[in-house]
Amino acid sequence: MTGICYMVTATLPSEAVAEEYVAWLRDGHVAQVIAGGARTGMIVRLDVEAGGLARVMTQYVFASRTAFDQYVRQHAPALGGGGLRRCGAETGGRLGGAVGEVGWGGGVE
Repeated sequence: MTGICYMVTATLPSEAVAEEYVAWLRDGHVAQVIAGGARTGMIVRLDVEAGGLARVMTQYVFASRTAFDQYVRQHAPALGGGGLRRCGAETGGRLGGAVGEVGWGGGVE
């Protein structure tokens, strides 16, 4: 598969906040991002950090940079606030994002 991968990592202050955040992702947010143009969406519970904080990474793959840019312009502003409310600075959590190109390595497309 080729395309653009958009990754959001949430570092969360407690397991309870992590469970609430994952439920929000699973119960609609990931589907909304897919409806906004992503090909796929995946929720990954990362190993606990040394400080004991829970971490969750969400990965979305878009067909192209153009598709991702369209999502950012047309859909992201309305969808982004939910994550900040659930795990932003006011909850003791933090969000980080990264974007990169997909297409290297082995495997089946």
